[in-house]
Amino acid sequence: MEPRIQYAKTKDGVSIAYWTMGEGMPFVEMPVPPWSHVQLELQVPLWRAWDERLAEKRRHIRYDHRGSGLSQRNVAGVSLEGLILDLEAVVDRLGLERFALFGHHLTGAAAIVYAARNPERVSHLILWCSFARGTDFASGPQVGALRALMDEDWETYTEMLAHLAYGWPQGEEAHRAAAVFRECTTPDVAKALDKAGDDIDVTHLLPRVEAPTLVIQRRGYPIVRVEVAQELASKIPNAELFLLEGTSGVTYLENMEALAAAIDEFLGEGEEVKTAEPATPEAGAFRTILFTDVEASTSLTQRLGDAGAREVLRAHERIVREALRAHGGSEVKTMGDGFMASFSSATRALECAVALQRAFAEHSASAAEPIQVRVGLNAGEPIAEEDDFFGTAVITAARIATKAQGGEILTSDTVRGLVAGKGFLFADRGETALRGFEDPVRLYEVRWREEG
Repeated sequence: MEPRIQYAKTKDGVSIAYWTMGEGMPFVEMPVPPWSHVQLELQVPLWRAWDERLAEKRRHIRYDHRGSGLSQRNVAGVSLEGLILDLEAVVDRLGLERFALFGHHLTGAAAIVYAARNPERVSHLILWCSFARGTDFASGPQVGALRALMDEDWETYTEMLAHLAYGWPQGEEAHRAAAVFRECTTPDVAKALDKAGDDIDVTHLLPRVEAPTLVIQRRGYPIVRVEVAQELASKIPNAELFLLEGTSGVTYLENMEALAAAIDEFLGEGEEVKTAEPATPEAGAFRTILFTDVEASTSLTQRLGDAGAREVLRAHERIVREALRAHGGSEVKTMGDGFMASFSSATRALECAVALQRAFAEHSASAAEPIQVRVGLNAGEPIAEEDDFFGTAVITAARIATKAQGGEILTSDTVRGLVAGKGFLFADRGETALRGFEDPVRLYEVRWREEG
């Protein structure tokens, strides 16, 4: 059965294609820029075998970066930061609080940056044929010769690159891969990523990586030297180095099983470890749910008419969506005068709530028609169906929003506990009866207005 290809939206508005395969510990395999195509790779037998092997003991997650595969083409921001935004979009869309991260080549550098910035989310880091400085990759004679060929003959360039990456003994596989490479991306994107790779230097972040790290590659791989892997392993505090025999930089060639077994052992998933039980279909990941509601929207329509009220509500929609994009929130649905959104992080949800209230205050200061919005938040494990969430956690968040006044943010005690120590100010509003709930719920107001 083919995995279902879905899409996540980055903070800068780029659509990223991804799929998941298997059950258990989340394992995010980053692409090898710019050679990524989550659909075509499944048509290459050895590549598919690699994907299925990784999915045997965990939830394997693959995606195409911007400008490649089934992700959005013709986009700006093809850069290291863009690659990080692509990763963030996928893990946030899936609601992954903690996961193992596998970076290849250029995305190895992106994985280092992400792990250093988000130590609470990366449980394990695996760096395959990776580098922290672009000069460690771009200075090789083979790379220089290939770049000169890129502008002259795209087909020959991809053939030569595939043979170099796969190893010259793998001629048939390399030729097949070159055909896939040409479908993955365009020369312009490939050149932009080459330029981005040249400028990379994330060596200063290596000591800040807290996750257990496996640095791994084949000894004879000519594009990334063994010395580069040794330096990575020596500068990351909790890293180990594992060198395989061979010359290929492709994961699924030259004894794929040895690499897969090394990953199993590193993740604590050797033969004696049972695979995780499949999650029950109705059980959702832990999410923070946010509701907005425009105060007095009915009277707004009566005063301004349908067209005038719609213009005001469009401003509400724009402000909320901008805040969601900036803080990694996922829009679940809009109800005309309100939104339902979800977050994998309670901190980001509360930061988003504060940001949108400040944006509404700024807008209202000069607008002919001020917008007053109630915001309510709760956290829990909602039932996920299609692109929607249901259950007590969601109903509670919606009911909390109705208790707020325009310009207020109210949260449950659950959310307050999750963000303890993160610098938010709360005022205890006491126990409050919520419609449909037998027991009262203690609510807290977030003091978001800046003093002075």
